[in-house]
Amino acid sequence: MKTFLDCIPCFVNQALRVGRIATDNEADIKLLLDRIGSKIKDIPMDHTPPEMGVIIYDEIRKITGIDDPYKTTKQENIAEALSLYPELSDLVRRSDNPLFTAIRIAIAGNVIDLGMDKAFNLVDDVKTILQQDFAICDLEAFEQKLETARSVVYLGDNAGESVFDKILIENLRKPVIYVVRGIPIINDVTEEDAIASGLDKVAEIISSGTPAPATILHLCNDAFLKRFYAADMIISKGQGNYEGLSETDRPVFFLLKAKCPIIARDLGVNEDDIVLKYSLK
Repeated sequence: MKTFLDCIPCFVNQALRVGRIATDNEADIKLLLDRIGSKIKDIPMDHTPPEMGVIIYDEIRKITGIDDPYKTTKQENIAEALSLYPELSDLVRRSDNPLFTAIRIAIAGNVIDLGMDKAFNLVDDVKTILQQDFAICDLEAFEQKLETARSVVYLGDNAGESVFDKILIENLRKPVIYVVRGIPIINDVTEEDAIASGLDKVAEIISSGTPAPATILHLCNDAFLKRFYAADMIISKGQGNYEGLSETDRPVFFLLKAKCPIIARDLGVNEDDIVLKYSLK
């Protein structure tokens, strides 16, 4: 997905939010905003929005020396999600359609998004999404693809939601490769976060190698790309991965909540809609 003009204020706001988390030095935060502002004029509008995230977080690391500003918050999100895990797992077991319920739960975890200036309440949002109608629901295609797949490549998104991903992975009943970010960025899931969520018990964890808050193929490592292009089935979680892969020619199932009006418009849905979209170009 290309960058839109509406994305530019979001870049600045994100830099300000994370800058204030990384440091209380006003001069450093001003320097961060100055540098981001100077780079915005050179943004290629045909690049994906997460590629600007690489620039923002690179500047944060240079200015503050902080590699993972959201580390503590990610740990708190994972702990809260783990506290819900037994109840949600039991809900899936008792469901008339365990796979579909597990998909809903995985999407519910997508509300944990610190890259956006949007409040969330994990418990309340999970309850809402478990009852919410899908704006796009390619469940039949998902079930058919899963039935014939020998293995699944599952692209993770945020750290806290990886606990919810675990519930879906347990119900796929297929070998799964769970893909994490190459380095900490926003609250996206790293290998350390995935292990804390228990993903190592249900999947093989690999890094895409990307420094972006998304799967940007030209920034990924060769080991991941080999798995990606050979995959029988690809599940992509979250908005960032949608932004990075919406134009790919690989068959991908996008699972997300459309929290951003620009992404909602690109998908042809309303803001806050939930989506299970099969993209086969």
